[in-house]
Amino acid sequence: MTLLDRPVAGVGAVGHAVRRRVAARAGRPVRMRPAPTYPAPGHPVGAPPGAIHPLDDRRVDAAPGQGGAPGRDRARGQDGGPGVDPHEGGAVRAARDRARQHLLGLQNPAGWWKGELETNVSIEAEDLLLRQFLGIRTEIETAETARWIRSRQRADGSWANFADGPADVSTTVEAWVALRLAGDAPDAEHMARAQGIVLGAGGVEATRVFTRIWLALFGLDEWDTLPVMPPELTMLPTWAPLNVYDWGCWARQTIVPLTIVGALRPVRRLDFDIAELRTGIPRERGATRSLIGAAFLGMDRILHRYERRPIRGLRRHALARAAEWVIARQEADGSWGGIQPPWVYSLIALHSLGYALDHPVMRAGISGLDRFTVREPGPQGTVRRLEACQSPVWDTALAMIALRDAGLPAGDPALTRARDWVVGEEVAQRGDWSVRRPDLAPGGWSFEFDNDGYPDVDDTAEVLLALQAAAPDSAGQAAGRRGLRWLLGMQSRDGGWGAFDADNLRQLPRALPFSDFGAVTDPPSADVTAHAVEALAVEGLADHPATRRGVAWLVAHQEPGGSWFGRWGANHVYGTGAVVPSLVAAGVDPSAAPIRAAVAWLERQQNPDGGWGEDLRSYRDPSWVGRGESTPSQTAWALLALLAVGCGPRPGVPGSAATERGIAFLVRQQRPDGDWDEPQFTGTGFPGDFYINYHLYRLLFPLTVLGRYVQARG
Repeated sequence: MTLLDRPVAGVGAVGHAVRRRVAARAGRPVRMRPAPTYPAPGHPVGAPPGAIHPLDDRRVDAAPGQGGAPGRDRARGQDGGPGVDPHEGGAVRAARDRARQHLLGLQNPAGWWKGELETNVSIEAEDLLLRQFLGIRTEIETAETARWIRSRQRADGSWANFADGPADVSTTVEAWVALRLAGDAPDAEHMARAQGIVLGAGGVEATRVFTRIWLALFGLDEWDTLPVMPPELTMLPTWAPLNVYDWGCWARQTIVPLTIVGALRPVRRLDFDIAELRTGIPRERGATRSLIGAAFLGMDRILHRYERRPIRGLRRHALARAAEWVIARQEADGSWGGIQPPWVYSLIALHSLGYALDHPVMRAGISGLDRFTVREPGPQGTVRRLEACQSPVWDTALAMIALRDAGLPAGDPALTRARDWVVGEEVAQRGDWSVRRPDLAPGGWSFEFDNDGYPDVDDTAEVLLALQAAAPDSAGQAAGRRGLRWLLGMQSRDGGWGAFDADNLRQLPRALPFSDFGAVTDPPSADVTAHAVEALAVEGLADHPATRRGVAWLVAHQEPGGSWFGRWGANHVYGTGAVVPSLVAAGVDPSAAPIRAAVAWLERQQNPDGGWGEDLRSYRDPSWVGRGESTPSQTAWALLALLAVGCGPRPGVPGSAATERGIAFLVRQQRPDGDWDEPQFTGTGFPGDFYINYHLYRLLFPLTVLGRYVQARG
């Protein structure tokens, strides 16, 4: 019996009733060092002496004084700003201490941290439209939300999907319609400016499918012009192409309710139209450059004919099955997956099927939105906005790591409370992930307060690192063993890790006419794979076959310039800041070619002020890769990589001068209260389409870096 064959006790019952191997690139040898047990500089984030091995009861011995500087998290001109005076180490230490104190002050008494997750005004606009559809929109909610939407309009009249980003026609249309709901006249100056932006971008005819669905719900667009996704799709077996499990979990949870909506085609007409936003130019339908895309367009035409006369018995059965699928995945807080898109579409679908507002599922879904609502004073009165998701598990794990790096003892009450809360958030039931991994026992952690159906690899890896940092008790060790086993089991067959599913690799969903917005599948990514590899290495499994396959995947996916793509953070700075520490943690020699190339890339991308930044336009325009205004979080991601390979306070070592300038940037930019300002969005939901400003990123990652720098200095 191998270690991984040993049984691990589960905790709890199943909650829901329904339910390329890659070699290293030729010519790029990777030198491996003997795999050590890795503490971060100055504190035991690896298995401490005497700790229980994560997969059995062996004791783990750590060499006294063992070093290394693995980071845990993601990460221009060659001249940087001034570096840190070696005689002024006290300034860095003071900045670290201010940031640590500020973070401690943000902890909830229950033990968790959660920063606001800011997105764009399409979330608020769609909330008003949802409430209008359900008949529950109030004047107060409408006025407060409209104030927020107006406050985010730019001088040219547009709304964007991230701070200082380009105008987005779909978001601008949705904001315009929401403000019309609020009573804003179409000839008002701000509305006329928005109209000009929309018409200049091609009008309503140029909007994405999801925007057109919202318009069709109110008779402002025609259902017949939208791509068809029939509910019969939910009846396909899991081996069949285009079964619902071919989509990533976020897309899957959105598509299933939308198959109901698309079949029923409900309309709640408004007392206004949107003629002002139309160009009159017919929408181009069927433009595609691929044979498979053309085939799907042909299929869509056939499905439109089917929709006129579906097979009645089959359609009834498909609608019932889709509804059961949706209801079975509602979370304890009333959400679906803890994220906005499936949440609102599930409510619309069920209501269209006849579920009354006082039905328990509907009541929980509507009331659950309150916890995602942010209200605060504004110049014109109270403003109201919504978080598209919440990140307490993610934020808490990162905070625990940052505080330990910043010198907080493992037994500090703040860390004990955080540890206990995180352990209590372990997912103990099977979810959609088990479709591809039916024999894998539950474990791991999700992103949100309530998301038992969709734990993810990224959060699980960070929690494992955080538990090691906080000296877990017996309950934490047991949860860690279950989480580690789940993490290993979620590796895809090509050696990488996706976020929510294993082997979510099929390309067909991306070619559908429906799929014109955001990522719809969940293939392995460099940042998630890096976090999984690092967690395995820190848990003492650097030589495990899964870790070695993960390392090979990462090396094979390095970009020609030396960086790595960032799926869940912006962008190549994030990916590189995640991968380099993980490779070092897994035993790759810092002088190996992939790491040297990454360090050189970071040095080239450093800004003259000493910081790093990368504009989110890099997801669509390669000229932006590694370029952008310096931000605290992205500077910290770059520094995580440089510190991990020893580019710290060591004059003459490649990358050390860049490190000094980066640290100086963080010290200079810190606010008196210990935090940093960061209006830029550096988080990624859907590359190219949907972005996030995590309000704690500007604090968590700089604190981690300052702590590691102080420890490296000694």
